[in-house]
Amino acid sequence: MDVKSLLLPLLIGWSCLFAEEIKREKTIVRVGHFATITHAQAVIAHGLTREQKGWFERFLGPDVEVQWYVYQAGPSAMEALFADSLDLTYVGPSPTINAYLKAKGKTIRIVCGSCSGGASLVVQPERIKKAADFLGRKVATPQLGNTQDIAARAWLYSKGFNFNLFGGDVTVIPMENVDQFTLFQQGDLDAAWTVEPWVSRLVLEAKGKVFLDESALWTETGGKYVTAHLVSTENFLKGRPDLVKKWILAHIKLTEWIQENEEKAKLFFNAELKKEVFRNLSKEIIDRAWEQIELTYVPIQASLFRYADWAYQIGFFKQKPQLKGIYDLRLLGEVLDEIDQLPARFSHES
Repeated sequence: MDVKSLLLPLLIGWSCLFAEEIKREKTIVRVGHFATITHAQAVIAHGLTREQKGWFERFLGPDVEVQWYVYQAGPSAMEALFADSLDLTYVGPSPTINAYLKAKGKTIRIVCGSCSGGASLVVQPERIKKAADFLGRKVATPQLGNTQDIAARAWLYSKGFNFNLFGGDVTVIPMENVDQFTLFQQGDLDAAWTVEPWVSRLVLEAKGKVFLDESALWTETGGKYVTAHLVSTENFLKGRPDLVKKWILAHIKLTEWIQENEEKAKLFFNAELKKEVFRNLSKEIIDRAWEQIELTYVPIQASLFRYADWAYQIGFFKQKPQLKGIYDLRLLGEVLDEIDQLPARFSHES
């Protein structure tokens, strides 16, 4: 047996061991999102990953694998961050505020914006025509203490209604969106403060009417307010700022692509939605809902701070929330500077 014959098995073995070592060393980025239109960038990207056409993977590089996880509610996604089961998640402002306060200013940071708008107060038009008509009525919200629940209670208080968790001038009932849709359609609810695509379903399928678009409450931000943003664990942000920065760049570029290719983006979104929740949206619903939201990367900090103030004013917090440090926008600023498109609003927000 010659030397080549002796060495060949050894070389093959070393090659296999080396390849296996590279495979083991591949970095995994774990990302959460909801199966909803206000998380459209994540839903679309999840679908592209599923089809081996990963959007974020192109920016992160061949040594990085993205693993997506779908959550039904903000608190469960934030618990996953606390448990180190996620590195990043798309989530709404109220769960983020609650988690930040629970962690006493540690563990999580908001690193980028994602979606603005999409929330409205929908009413039974024959029952409610003016604010005074809410007296004695039942108003649904998606979840106790969530973003729309806080906004609904704050608005009702601003109109002079007195109530608590057990009733009062108005009965505010937190419940799943699917349940509020069914009860509204049956006539057992008078109103619902919810978010897209449920607003469009209530209007188009349950014959409701938009009484108040939440954007009307945000005059100081030009009608814009945070519905979803990107949150990172502090450990991931400090340990792999290079990957967070690449993710933010990919998020911005995906947002721009969606804005430039809306019809194709809707098809991608709807296809992935069906895989995640076994149902997609009708063209009529998705078209209307899409018009009510603005996919973005701007964080719109002022709206988050006001949500926190509202929650304090209506009794969800015993002390005024201290949120200094909840945002870490350094990497977003670096990316925007590098691609020379720093929005005026972002540049003037602390």
